[in-house]
Amino acid sequence: MEKIVEQTMLFDFYGELLTEHQKQVFGDVILGDLSLSEAAAQYGVSRQGIHDLVRRVDAQLREYESKLHLVERFLKIRKEALQIRQMCEDGEGVGTGAGSVRQICDRILNEL
Repeated sequence: MEKIVEQTMLFDFYGELLTEHQKQVFGDVILGDLSLSEAAAQYGVSRQGIHDLVRRVDAQLREYESKLHLVERFLKIRKEALQIRQMCEDGEGVGTGAGSVRQICDRILNEL
């Protein structure tokens, strides 16, 4: 997964566990494309301070994911839901494909 997309998903899932300051800075730099220098000027700290904060927050978000696996589970369920939709569009949801759809649904339900 592309790093920015991965960071965005981690932030979406675990961002509320961060402090307000961490959310603002990480959001501005990673999601808002603010440069380290611009963020440093905006928050009145050094460029290195912003870099360190972003690096620490990124590590913290990855640590949350390594323990909770919410993004991993979300992506797995999304993939299986897309399979079901594709099977329905291909006409497999009726008749011969019903067993496959049922199996995928069972896997999704087990994840929840």
